[in-house]
Amino acid sequence: MSELAGRVALVTGASRGIGAATARALAAAGARVILTDLADASALAAELGGLWRRQDVTREDEWREVMAFARSEAGGLDILVNNAGLFLQKPLLETTLDDWRRLHAVNVEGVFLGCKHAVPLLAERAPRWAGGAAIVNISSVAGLVGAAGAVCYNASKGAVRIMTKGLALELARSRIRVNSVHPGLIDTTMGQEVMSRVAAALRVDDEEARSRLARRTPLRTLGKPAYIADAVAFLASDRAAYVTGTEMVVDGGFTAQ
Repeated sequence: MSELAGRVALVTGASRGIGAATARALAAAGARVILTDLADASALAAELGGLWRRQDVTREDEWREVMAFARSEAGGLDILVNNAGLFLQKPLLETTLDDWRRLHAVNVEGVFLGCKHAVPLLAERAPRWAGGAAIVNISSVAGLVGAAGAVCYNASKGAVRIMTKGLALELARSRIRVNSVHPGLIDTTMGQEVMSRVAAALRVDDEEARSRLARRTPLRTLGKPAYIADAVAFLASDRAAYVTGTEMVVDGGFTAQ
C-alpha cells in the first residue's frame, strides 16, 4: 500500500508501543517517517528507512530544532502524530502539584508545542494532497469518560480532545485536518501498568486482572497497538479528506456501555 507515498510524517514517543506501531503503519503506507522520543528509536528508524531525532516534547527549543531537521533532512512535513504521553493513576489527595505539572507538561503542552511549530511546515505542503496535511493527537478514552483515581490523567487527555477541536476550526482554511484518537486499554507497557494496578487493588495476579479487564470490554479482548496505528494511518490519508475536528474511539466498545 502506498497511499502516503511522498509524504513526511513525524511521530513523537515513537520508541515503543503505540508510537512504534504508528511509525510502522505510516512507513508501510509509503510515508517517510521521522521518529522522536527521549528513548532511543534509531534502530527502528533505520529498519523503516526513516529518520531519528532525540526529543523532549516539553521543550520549545527542541520543537524548533525538530522542525528545522524535518525541513533540512526530509524537505518538510505533511503529517504530525502527537503520541508522546505519560500515565498517572493516583487518588486526588495523593496527587501533588508536581505530579500535575509534569503530566500536563508532556500530555498537554507537548501537543500544543508540536502543533504550534508544525503548522507552518504542514501549511506549505498541504496543497499537494487531496486531503491536505494532517495532525493526529493521541488522547484516550480517559479524555471522554472519568476514571476513579486518575483525575490528573483525565484532565490532560480531555484537554487534548478539546484542543484538537479548536485547532481543527482554526486550521481548516489552511487545509490542515486535526483529529484525535482515543485508545481504550491497549496491551502496551502503559496498559500493563494499568493491569498491575488493577491486580493489586483486586488482590489477584496480573493474568487474572488481564482476563477481568478483557471481559469488561464488549469485544472481550484487549487492544493491540496496531489497532491504534491503523486508525492514525486512516486519519492521515486522503481517505479521511472530509474528516476533521472529531475523535476516533478505538476501545472495543468500552465507552459505548
